[in-house]
Amino acid sequence: MTGRIRNQRFAAKVVEAPEAVDLIEPGANVGMSGFTGAGYPKEVPGALAKRVAEAHARGLPMKFGLWTGASTAPELDGALADVEGIDLRLPYQSDPVTRAKINSGLMDYTDIHLSHVAQRVWQGAFGKLDVAVVEVSGITEDGRLVPSSSVGNNKTWLEQADRVILEVNSWQSEHLEGMHDIYYGTALPPRRKPIPITRPADRIGTPYLECPADKVIAVVETESPDRNTVFTPPDETSERIAGHVLDLLESEVRSGRLPRELLPLQSGVGNVANAVLAGLGAGPFDGMTAYTEVIQDGMLALIESGKLRTASATAFSLSPAAIDRFNRDAAAYRDRILLRPQEISNHPEVVRRLGCLAMNGIVEADIYGNINSTHLMGSRIQNGIGGSGDFARNAHVSIFVTPSVAKGGAVSAIVPMVSHVDHTEHDVDVIVTEQGLADLRGLSPRKRAERIIANCAHPDFRPALQDYYDRALRSSFGLHTPHLLGEALSWHQRYIEEGSMRAAAAG
Repeated sequence: MTGRIRNQRFAAKVVEAPEAVDLIEPGANVGMSGFTGAGYPKEVPGALAKRVAEAHARGLPMKFGLWTGASTAPELDGALADVEGIDLRLPYQSDPVTRAKINSGLMDYTDIHLSHVAQRVWQGAFGKLDVAVVEVSGITEDGRLVPSSSVGNNKTWLEQADRVILEVNSWQSEHLEGMHDIYYGTALPPRRKPIPITRPADRIGTPYLECPADKVIAVVETESPDRNTVFTPPDETSERIAGHVLDLLESEVRSGRLPRELLPLQSGVGNVANAVLAGLGAGPFDGMTAYTEVIQDGMLALIESGKLRTASATAFSLSPAAIDRFNRDAAAYRDRILLRPQEISNHPEVVRRLGCLAMNGIVEADIYGNINSTHLMGSRIQNGIGGSGDFARNAHVSIFVTPSVAKGGAVSAIVPMVSHVDHTEHDVDVIVTEQGLADLRGLSPRKRAERIIANCAHPDFRPALQDYYDRALRSSFGLHTPHLLGEALSWHQRYIEEGSMRAAAAG
């Protein structure tokens, strides 16, 4: 055999996508590959969405449970959400059509820590996984699967599903082969054993995914590219946030709490995160490592500069320009990058052992350090908690970053009480905005409030926050964590209304 499918048994199962989706029964739970727009199936989701639309046109309801690694792309999430073909979505999403369906009550959604998904599936918490649809970059002569640009939950999908559809994507670089580390040593209690990772570069598994040929019901060929987010260049706000983070890290090194090469980095996805990584590239630290979820543009640049020795993740999240660079030079990255299942990349035991430095974005923080990273006004979900909780609770230093205001300055990201809690004050060490940095370690709640208001709040909102806190000190039920409950919760509605009026007056 030649080409990407080098095994005769798998080659004999090649079909077009419409024929493959006919093998998925209505109402099935389907586990699809994909993590931040990398490594998701490119052909089957669209064909499945067309089948759903045709069924609905005939008055026949048709929906599926959709399980992935994390967010995917419009061609998967958006296409199936648009035709109302998704019953339950998990564990993370960022598609605007999907978000709208969830918030209008037309789609159920379960938001889960990413490290928990595999275990919950093995426990049967979501029911039976009927079909796995997994993109791979090749199939070897002996029938092993070369993973694609993300691993996510693919190992679990292939193990748990009754039937498997493979998409073999020849757009993906052939040099991905050998970059993955698929660990098959996990088990449920009481048979669980320690995961033998003591450095981000440790390889503990195999470069391949395993799936019996008898389980595969179809193979679909494609050569379509991944579709990831285009990052905007760092602006003044994100650069100021990055500067405060770098000041913190340099202070930690000077104090002896961190080694000169730092501890393994974890960074959430986004423009602020990329600005922090760019700052590290210009900073004094060499010989760094990363143990994270995704490798984005800033981290790839650190590898290229030689400042980052190795990076362990579960997926890429690269802009088109960075994808082109990676695909052109993939062979050169192979000894510097490891892609693992997300149950390993996000595993709390490993994160705690390695002492990761966690940097994640938020929607809002309150004056005591509680974090909302998922909801607007307490009820409208934006994306999901993703892996931030896996790292925040177990990190050596847990850092949350955000601009101090949103909606063009109309809304404060620092509030008296968050409208939804994803990370409690106990898991938050440092909050950073462009205004400054609040190191909360060792502080009582009242001291935390004073520091967050003084250092992180925008000047336009600082007086109102200080006024709230002063009145809470005089009138709250207790003085350990002073709150005026009714007013704290009404803050969100009041400031959004005022912000809307200010935005309208500004034109």
